[in-house]
Amino acid sequence: MAKTISFAIVHFTVAFTVGYLMTGSILFGSAMAVVEPAINTVAFYIHEKVWGQLEQADQAGVAGIVSAT
Repeated sequence: MAKTISFAIVHFTVAFTVGYLMTGSILFGSAMAVVEPAINTVAFYIHEKVWGQLEQADQAGVAGIVSAT
């Protein structure tokens, strides 16, 4: 979870900076920094959970092959 929070902080900062530099608007930069990273952070968390499950399944599959021989 700490990795997800760290990622969120970096992402919010980058989104605000890009939005502000592209428009010169603190309001738009702030809106962009809330909406897009919030959605992307949730997607990243889900991605990490799924990736972890795939890694576990892969390791279990390798262990099954090794023990069968």
